[in-house]
Amino acid sequence: MKTAIVTGGAAGLGADIAKVLTDNHYRVGIIDLGTDRVERAAAALPGAVGIAADVSSPEQVEAAFAAFGEVPDLLVNNAGVVRFGGLEEQSVQDYIDVLNINLLGSCLCAREVAPGMMSRGSGHIINFTSINGIHPAPGVGLYGGTKAAMANMTQAMSIEWGPSGIRVNAIAPGFIDAGMSKPIYADPKVREVRGGGVPLRRLGDANDIAQAVLFLDSEDAQYINGHQLVIDGGVSNSVMAHLPRG
Repeated sequence: MKTAIVTGGAAGLGADIAKVLTDNHYRVGIIDLGTDRVERAAAALPGAVGIAADVSSPEQVEAAFAAFGEVPDLLVNNAGVVRFGGLEEQSVQDYIDVLNINLLGSCLCAREVAPGMMSRGSGHIINFTSINGIHPAPGVGLYGGTKAAMANMTQAMSIEWGPSGIRVNAIAPGFIDAGMSKPIYADPKVREVRGGGVPLRRLGDANDIAQAVLFLDSEDAQYINGHQLVIDGGVSNSVMAHLPRG
């Protein structure tokens, strides 16, 4: 049985990914904040283990991965936060929180599993980035910057650890009606405008992302390394479709 750890896996998109992995015969470890939350999330999945930890804490990350009991075959670095508001309006703590969780947290978790994967000669890390890291959006503070940095770190990890048998890839979601974006799409007008702006004329959903995780970790994807898979229905390439010729 393959094993996987999903950070931020107690709710939202991370919980959907953990369920799909479990349904496909992975033993899953869920790392998230709050002992009760992770225990409830794990109890809903056969064989799952819930571990409470803050991914921005090196000590808690080390303890969490040790508690899982083995080096996972797959690490899904899904944990992330966003702080809305103008760059000049956000507090210093907002800046620190987004940097620490989105960038430092993902790097700490990857760093924690890398030595064991290297010793074993195999492993796969999937980092979560965003189309905001490719095309900046206003009003999301440092979120896009951290995701752009994580895309670069994905490439760095892939070239450093690839020779030891570790693949490292990234998934960059677009307009996904799940996870942190769920409250945004509760507004019918936002759904209509954003969904209508996607070439496929719909928002993405959790299954679109979870199936991409499965594909990247499958036997069919074993030569994919250092790649950022954009899952956005084509919206990030559609700027010219929204601008009239004259």
